[in-house]
Amino acid sequence: MTCLQLGGACDLAFSGETFDELAAQSQQHGKIMFSQNDKAHMAAMSKMMEIMQAGGMDSWMAARKTEFDAI
Repeated sequence: MTCLQLGGACDLAFSGETFDELAAQSQQHGKIMFSQNDKAHMAAMSKMMEIMQAGGMDSWMAARKTEFDAI
């Protein structure tokens, strides 16, 4: 799955045997992009914060996991 598919802003691909492995890679990538103040990723992070604040993170993550499981 790509950064974009996981709520990010680019086509960097992550791979792993489990969804948790992808999520960890995505989180690390997000930290790097945050430290570089990458504008596209900062905007994506802002959208993710809105999802979290609205209480929709569990359902959003479940949908991404379902997408991963279908691959």
